[in-house]
Amino acid sequence: MRRAPAVLLMLLVVYGFLSPPGAQGQQSRDPPARAFRLEQNAPNPFDRDTWIAFYLEDGLFDGGEHAAVTIQIYNMLNQLVAVPKAPDHPKGKNLPVANLTYSEPGRKLAYWDGRDSQGRRVPSGVYYCQMVVGDQTQMRKMIVVSPRRNRKIPIPWFGTKKSRPE
Repeated sequence: MRRAPAVLLMLLVVYGFLSPPGAQGQQSRDPPARAFRLEQNAPNPFDRDTWIAFYLEDGLFDGGEHAAVTIQIYNMLNQLVAVPKAPDHPKGKNLPVANLTYSEPGRKLAYWDGRDSQGRRVPSGVYYCQMVVGDQTQMRKMIVVSPRRNRKIPIPWFGTKKSRPE
């Protein structure tokens, strides 16, 4: 019964009854045309780390412009938790995706190791991945589950020992 509130919270989030912080009243039937797309992280739910894929479309690079991309991870209280890293950016490896410029369209990846900005593992719960390009923003819901530890609970023996037949 102790897990019932946590399970209920997870179900409410998964089925969309709880929306991301700050998203109330922003949902419209006709979303504006976007020049980028934030895809769902994989795996989701995850326990250790996850990959965040996003796609930058050709329209961002009209006229030889560069696209500045920012990806941030927030908790349910809308507090900044972490900034994922770009594993294979042309400027270097494992650069934080905070105003990171891209010069070509296509599918890109970011990596989050499931740790906060101080290097501590984040607890189980719902987190939000926010991607900002220019003045446009997209968010995705991510679920972190802590790995279960193999706990051995001693079970007392109820009954009498039977002797072996000789």
